[in-house]
Formats: sequence, structure tokens, C-alpha cells
Amino acid sequence: MSAATAEPAAQEPFSRRTLFWGIFASLLAAAGFFLLSTYAPDFRQPGNGGATPLSKSGVGYAGLAEWLRLTGETPAMARTEDDLGTDRLLIVTISPESDPAALDHILELRQDQDTLFVLPKWQTLPLEEHEGWNMKFGRLPDPVVNQWLGRIYNAKIGVGQSTVQQLDIEGRLVAAPDELQWVADERPIIAAGNDKAVLTELDDKPFYVLTDPDLINNAALGDSAKAAAALDLIALLQPEKGPVMFDLTLHGAGRKYDLAKLLVEPPFLALTLTILAAAALAFLHGLGRFGPSRAELRAIAFGKRALVDTTAMLLRRAGRLEELGGRYAALMRVRAGALLGAPQGLQGEALDRWLDSRDKDEVDGFTARAQAAGEAKNLTQMHEAAEQLHDWTARRLGERR
Repeated sequence: MSAATAEPAAQEPFSRRTLFWGIFASLLAAAGFFLLSTYAPDFRQPGNGGATPLSKSGVGYAGLAEWLRLTGETPAMARTEDDLGTDRLLIVTISPESDPAALDHILELRQDQDTLFVLPKWQTLPLEEHEGWNMKFGRLPDPVVNQWLGRIYNAKIGVGQSTVQQLDIEGRLVAAPDELQWVADERPIIAAGNDKAVLTELDDKPFYVLTDPDLINNAALGDSAKAAAALDLIALLQPEKGPVMFDLTLHGAGRKYDLAKLLVEPPFLALTLTILAAAALAFLHGLGRFGPSRAELRAIAFGKRALVDTTAMLLRRAGRLEELGGRYAALMRVRAGALLGAPQGLQGEALDRWLDSRDKDEVDGFTARAQAAGEAKNLTQMHEAAEQLHDWTARRLGERR
């Protein structure tokens, strides 16, 4: 009995099912990470501090949004272009860092809808000690404010201090903010003196401009009278007392489209799904097409056949194959004579005639076949002639036996 024993088959470290679920979980996690990274900016609160509807700093408007929620309906937050088209009063709070192109887009979309624009007033810096807080250190220069006001309508911030100590908001008298910001207007909604307005309306569009944000921002709501007046101001612009909406697009929400969003949103979503389906089919096709890995072959194989193949390759590279036909015919002549018992001393043509006499019944004898081998010019002709010589010798040897 042989001492050799069959080696056990190599065991795979993981089953195919485990590998499949591992790859599937990895792809699912990668897809989830991609989607979350793509849409995370849309769900992040725009502007940590500053004059935004979500800011709790003194110049922010989170207090007004909460005040409206407690006294009526929760105000909506416009994050997309579709939200901006909603038919309700839109409050657009402008900050020095806002996007001018976004403001122009709002002006274009809301030409027939009630919109309140709140101008910026203060220069601020974030407080490192309190996240979301800001430090006020002076008014914005009038040219900066006029750049925003000029986009809404043809007017400029008034020059000089207003002497008004109180403002009348729907019959409620409140203290005028410090360094009151106003515009010249003969028909103000909220006046700041003769031909001066804090709240004004455009003649040709349902647009309202609040020049001084200190009437409705978080700092203003610390005064109970101003808090009540802020509600009166909003109700004045919306007689039906419906829900209002704050704009967030001016502060970065839903503003930018990138390549990642284009890949996962119509109309390019169909193309993305098609590519993923094609990749999945190619992967499945590869699993069924390819078997076990093939062992790497030696550069020079073992055995006589390898020796012959190597010799043939060297002769082909040297350009000597055309000379082998005649030499092969001479070699087969000597071999056939020895196998068939030719008389000693026969060589050349004498040996050819003796070999031809062995097959008088055939048209092409040994001489004709040897001549064809000597005249071969390519591998195909040489191969056919060699087969003819080999077959002739084998047949004569079989007859002799």
C-alpha cells in the first residue's frame, strides 16, 4: 500500500456567503455615507449666530420665530426654491454675509407675493465664550446697507440722526431704537418723523422694507412693549393673520448644487441607477465566468517536447526554418533505409531509387515526398511534407512486418 496520503483540501478562511454579506454591508454603508455627506449642508443650521432666523444672538431672529409660534402658528423655514413659492408672508432677514445672487433670486420669484425685507444694521463678531452669540461693535457703513437696499428698490438710507423718541406701531408707542436707521418716504407705514420711514412699501410690488432690525430682532424682544409691537407689525402686513415663513436660502440653505447632488437627483438619477445596475451585472458575470486561479506556468517547461519547442523558437528567430526541409528529408532517408533493411553502402539517389522500389504501386514515392520537403518555403508546407514522409515510412515498415 502506498505510504503517500492525500492532503486535505485547503479550507477557505471565510465562506462565500459571509464574503457576500460583508461586501453588501460595505457598499450599503458607503452609499449611506455618500448621501449623508451630500445632503448634510441642507440640514445644518445656516449661520451659527448672525442675523438669521435661527440665530439666538442679539441680532438674530430666533426669538421672533418662537414668539410667533407661541402666539399663533409655527412659522415655516424656506430652504428651497419650491418653499419660496409658497403663498404666505415671507420674512427675508439680510445679514452682511448674505448672498447677493440669492437675494436677486428671491426678488424675481416673489414679484407677486407679500415679502418683508429686513435690512442689516450692525457690525458683529462671534463670541468664543458662547457659541451662537455675537458682539456688536458699531453700525454698518451706509454704503454697505445701501448696496442691499438698492437691490430691492431705488432708495438710500437717510443721513443724520432722527430726533424721534418714540415710534407708533398700530397705535402702540414704543421707544425708538438707538441710532435709528430710516429712509426718506412721503407715505410711510411706520413713520420716524416727517417724510421719514422705518417701514415702507414699494409702489409696484407687494414688497415691504424694514430699515431698522432693532424693532423685531432678539435684542428688541427683551422689551415687552417692543415684543407686542413686533406681533402688531407682522399682523399689519398680513391682515388674514395666517402663518408666516422665514427665508433661509439667503444664508446658505439649499443654495448650491454640486456634482454629488446631480448624480442622485432627477434627471440624472436614472443614469446613475443604470450605471450601478450595469456594474452589478458585470460583477455577477465575472463570478460565473472565472473559475479557480490558474497556476503560473514555468518560463521553460520540462521534457523533450519543451526542448523541441524551444529549439523551434530559436530557429524561427534566427530565420533558419527554410533550410530545415532538405535536412529533414535527408534524415528520414537514412532512417527509412535502416528500418526497411537497405543494403549497406547505398546513399543519395541510389538509396532513393531503392526506397521507391518498395512502393511501385504508389504515384508519389519516397523521392517525390523528399523533394516536396526540400522545396517547402513556410511552416505549413514543411509540416505537410514531414507528415507525408512519416506516413510513408510507417506504412512501409508495417508492410515489412
